Amino acid sequence: MRIVGLMSGTSADAIDAAVCEISGTPPLLKAHIAHAVTFSYPDGFQKRILNACAAGRVDELCAINFALGELFAAAALQAIESGGFKPEDIDLIGSHGQTFWHTVEPNGDVSSTLQLGESAVIAERTGITTISNFRTRDVAVGGQGAPLTGYADWLLLRHPTQWRAVQNIGGIGNVTFLPPLSDSTSLPTAFDTGPGNALIDSAMVLLTNGQQAFDRDGMLARHGKVDEDWLQTLLEHPYYVVKPPKTTGRELFSARMAADLVEEGHRRGLNDAAVIATLTTLTAQSIADAYERFAPTHIDEVILSGGGRSNPVIMELLDALIPARVLSSDQIGVDGDNKEALVFALLAHESWHARAGNLPSLTGASRAVILGDITPGNNYLDLIRGTWNPKSDSV
Repeated sequence: MRIVGLMSGTSADAIDAAVCEISGTPPLLKAHIAHAVTFSYPDGFQKRILNACAAGRVDELCAINFALGELFAAAALQAIESGGFKPEDIDLIGSHGQTFWHTVEPNGDVSSTLQLGESAVIAERTGITTISNFRTRDVAVGGQGAPLTGYADWLLLRHPTQWRAVQNIGGIGNVTFLPPLSDSTSLPTAFDTGPGNALIDSAMVLLTNGQQAFDRDGMLARHGKVDEDWLQTLLEHPYYVVKPPKTTGRELFSARMAADLVEEGHRRGLNDAAVIATLTTLTAQSIADAYERFAPTHIDEVILSGGGRSNPVIMELLDALIPARVLSSDQIGVDGDNKEALVFALLAHESWHARAGNLPSLTGASRAVILGDITPGNNYLDLIRGTWNPKSDSV
């Protein structure tokens, strides 16, 4: 099947849209990205999203839901056209949407989660059957609703003989610990490690009066001196010692937290470079500490994806802190910028074929379930006819 995966992460700066070709069934499922684009949000829209996440009124959330649907549809159509395809060539769209809230209770359970980006608008503008809202079904059966990337990692990225950690560093960091293919008894585990780029990016916006949204190439961090005493205090945040499964987001590691940290850093007499250097080291150290606390065994390889892998300071720190081979996902043939778009294309594929898209060992769910909501497009009947198996009465 040819499926467009759509993803917008906690940074809320753009939509990743990937035309993916997926075939087979687990455990022999195959998937690759045929073409991908990054579709930037219009000027001011990121701020609108982040403001609504912090204190959005119901009318604003309603309007943003439909506006996001239009933007996600435009992103899908851009990826299709620039890849040399037509909408008729696409079987499905798998849309993650934009996360606005993720309610984690004091005991660590997730009681609700909200992703916006109206799928009816996506299906109507593209004519393509759309599967969306993947996380809520996992939450409904007691799971964290994240990280759903772990299921794709389990299917696609296991090493023949070595344990791998597949680490995404977006706004929030998340990891999947994968047993090798030669291990038929161990199960994977996955959880959010803590802040990825969220605190760094928010601090950069504040320190540059909005002129820089992130620390390009880690340049400011590289010129700063880490405040080790402050770093140790930051690492005492209670989230880090909570046992998996666990998830977090901008509700915790927020722009407000970043503002408080910038203010605290300046009170300590740190210059801007030292503040960013300390926050950058916090990201890397919290990831390394999570491995030391929660990895089920020695990890042989760490595979990095997400925007954080483009920060050479983070890469160097992780290489020094983790006793394993640290690689970019691009080095093993996986486009690290568009991996999560591929994930949601893959999840759409599995949902369409009535197969579960979560693993309870990853999310803490009580059982494996089929994920997502199906919104029929113009191709809906042809899609059913093309994938229905009358002999088994299943797709």
